[in-house]
Amino acid sequence: MDLTSTWWFWAILSAVFAALTAIFAKVGVKEIDSDVATFIRTIVILLTLGLILLTLGKFHSPGEISARTWVFLVLSGLATGASWICYFRALKLGDASLVAPVDKLSVILVAVFGVTLLGERLSALQWGGVALVGAGAVLLVLSG
Repeated sequence: MDLTSTWWFWAILSAVFAALTAIFAKVGVKEIDSDVATFIRTIVILLTLGLILLTLGKFHSPGEISARTWVFLVLSGLATGASWICYFRALKLGDASLVAPVDKLSVILVAVFGVTLLGERLSALQWGGVALVGAGAVLLVLSG
């Protein structure tokens, strides 16, 4: 089996890079405004992704993208921007080892939104995992 064709391979890599993001950002935001740090990070992401798309020949004409897709991608971008601004402000004020896990309360929200808005279904065991993530974040907040 090719690992790169599995969702969990990419999800684990995402978790590794998210962890590195928290550590690097905590150090990087120490001496500058958190919004400026978010702006710099965004530029780096934009340039990096642009180079990847150029290299792989994956640029598409915007005409090929439906209006519905544009709306949801713009909304996703706005939500991402808001999340990053809040995340960097939290890192500026708090410990990365506490901020990052609390940020992962998004796991609970994604589960709830996925079920209620997208019609996804989770088993009792999966809901148990979601609850454990929530309980862990609550414990970190209460201990900090």
